Amino acid sequence: MAQLSLFLVVLLALVIPIFMARFKFNAVPTAVAEIIAGIIMGASGFNLITPIHDLSFLSNLGVIILMFLSGMEIDFDLLKRKNNPKGKSQAGKIVDPLPTAGLAYISVIIMAIILAFILKWLGLFSDVMLATILFMTIALGVVIATLKEKDILNRPIGQTILLTAVMGEVIPLLLLTIYASINGGNAEKLWLIILLFAAAIFLLWHFKQPYLWFTKVTKSTTQLDIRLAFFLIFALVTVAMQVGAENILGAFLAGMVMKLLEPSEATKDKLTSIGYGFFIPIFFIMTGVNLNLKTLFAHPASLMLLPVVVLFLFIAKLPVVAVYMRKFDKRNAFAGGFLTATTITIVLPTLEVARKLRAITSTQSDVFILAAVIVCIVCPIVFNASFKLRPEDRIKQRVVVLGANALTVPVANDLHDNWYLVNLFTASNENYNTYKSRVPNLTLLKDLDAKSLEDAGVFDGDIFVAAQHSDKENIRLAKMAKKSGIFKRIIVCQNQADVATVKELHDKGMEIFNFSTVTSSLMRALIESPAVYKVLTDTKNVLYSVVVRNTRYTGRQLMDWDFIDQITVSRIRRGNQWLAPHGSTVIEPGDELVFSGKFKAADHVRRVLGEK
Repeated sequence: MAQLSLFLVVLLALVIPIFMARFKFNAVPTAVAEIIAGIIMGASGFNLITPIHDLSFLSNLGVIILMFLSGMEIDFDLLKRKNNPKGKSQAGKIVDPLPTAGLAYISVIIMAIILAFILKWLGLFSDVMLATILFMTIALGVVIATLKEKDILNRPIGQTILLTAVMGEVIPLLLLTIYASINGGNAEKLWLIILLFAAAIFLLWHFKQPYLWFTKVTKSTTQLDIRLAFFLIFALVTVAMQVGAENILGAFLAGMVMKLLEPSEATKDKLTSIGYGFFIPIFFIMTGVNLNLKTLFAHPASLMLLPVVVLFLFIAKLPVVAVYMRKFDKRNAFAGGFLTATTITIVLPTLEVARKLRAITSTQSDVFILAAVIVCIVCPIVFNASFKLRPEDRIKQRVVVLGANALTVPVANDLHDNWYLVNLFTASNENYNTYKSRVPNLTLLKDLDAKSLEDAGVFDGDIFVAAQHSDKENIRLAKMAKKSGIFKRIIVCQNQADVATVKELHDKGMEIFNFSTVTSSLMRALIESPAVYKVLTDTKNVLYSVVVRNTRYTGRQLMDWDFIDQITVSRIRRGNQWLAPHGSTVIEPGDELVFSGKFKAADHVRRVLGEK
C-alpha cells in the first residue's frame, strides 16, 4: 500500500498538467488542481493514497523548495531604487510597486486584527493572535504560479501583487515564530532569530566569489551551482530550527541569498525544474490528501465556523482592491486584490504549530484548512477570468537622455512607448523653448552640477545617455551617472574621442556612440549591402534584439517555435560568442537573439521571449 501511494502521487503529478492542457482548464492553476486531486484520492475520497513517511518527507521538502524558489522570485531592483516608476496606469499615474504593495498590506494587517476580534466576539474562535496570522497570510507559491501562467510576473501590476504576497508570507512567518515562542514558553529565545538573518548575510558575503568560480568550473556531472543552492537551503533551515524559527523562514531567506548571488538563467531554470517538476507537486497533492472532510462533516458545530472563516478570508483582502484601484484599471485591480486572498502555504505550518501547542483542536484546524482550500480554488479562477493585460501594465525601461538636440529629440519620439519611458533633460533655455512642444517629457535643468541633476531626478533610470555637444562634458556626466550605481547601461556620445579615452570608458563598462562613425557605417552599408541598409532604415519592419527568458521557448529548436515564420533570426549571442542560427539550433536561457520582422509581429515576439 505504501509503494502504491507513492506511485499514485507521482502519477498524479504527471497526469494533472497533461489533463488540464488537453481539456484547456486554463482558469484553474495547476497547484489548485493538484490539491483537488489529493482530496479526491485521499481520506476524503477514495482513500487510495495514505500519508506514509516517504510522502510526508517529500511533501515537507516540497514546501521548503517552494519557499526557496519564492525567495528567488523577489526583484531586488524594486527595493534598491528610490523612485521606481515601472509603468503608467490608465489614469496616467506612475506605478511604483513597492509603496503600493506596502500600503495594501498594512491595510490587510489592520483588517485581519479587526476580523480576529470579531471572531472572538462571536464565540467561534478565541485565539486572536492566531486568527490574525491566518487572516493576513497570502499563498505566495500559488500567486507566483498564477502570475507565471498569465505571463505578468515582471509587469508593474504583477510585481505589485508579488510584493504584496511576499509581505503576506514573510510577516506572518515572523509572527508565527513569535507566537510559537511565546505560547511554547520559549519567549527568551526570540532574540536568537537575529542569528538566522546574520547567517544569511554571512553566507551571502562569503559565497559571492566562490559562486562566480563555481559557474566557470561546473559541468554536467557536478552541477556545482545546484549543489550550492541546496547547501544554502539546508544551512539556513538548520540554523532556523536551532534558533526556534520555522524551517520555511530559513528556506525563504536561502532563496533571497541565492537571488542576490545573481545566478544565471540556466541555473534558475534548473532549480525551477527540480522544484516544480517533482517536489512541489507532491506538497500540493499531499495537502489535499491530508484533509479529512468526512471527520469534519461529522461535527456540525464546527461546520458553522467554515462559512465565516471563508468570508473573513475574502474580507481581509478587500482593502487591497481599494489600494490597487488607485493605480490600476478597476477590473485588473479587482482581479489582483482577489488573487491576494489565496492562502494555503503558511496556513498549513501555522496550524501544525498551533496543534502542537494545543491552541487549536484538530476539527478547528480542518475547518481552516478547508476554508483555505476553497479560497485557494476560487481566487485564481476569478483572477484568470477577470484579468485582462493592458499595454500600460508592461514594465518599461526608463531612458534618461541628457541633452536636447537634433539627434536626441527624434530618438526620444521614435522609441516604442510599449518598451521605453524616455525622459529628456537640457540645461539650455534655447533648446528647451525649441523642443518643448515636440517632446512631452522634456525638463529644463538649472545647471549640470551633481546637486541639480540629483534634485531633477536625472539619476533614476535604466539607461543613461550623455548627449551634450561637448565630448568632455559627456564624459563627466557619464562618470557621475556611473558613480550613482543606478543605471544598467550608460551611453556616451563622442565625436572626436582618442583611443585612450575610448578604452577608459569601455573599461568602466560604458558604451560609445560616435556620430561620424555611425554615419560612415550607414553610407558603407548603403554602398556594399543595400539590403542591410534597408533593414536598418525601414519604417514598416523593425530590427530587434531580445534576451530569451521565457522558459516556454528554451530547450527547443528554433523551427519548433509557433511564430518562427513571422520573424527572421539573424544572429544569436551566447555568452561571448556569436552563433549562426539554424532551424535545429536549440535556444538556451539567456541567449540574445537579433531578429527582424513586421512591426506588430516583431513587437509581440520580443515581448513573449523576454518575459520570465
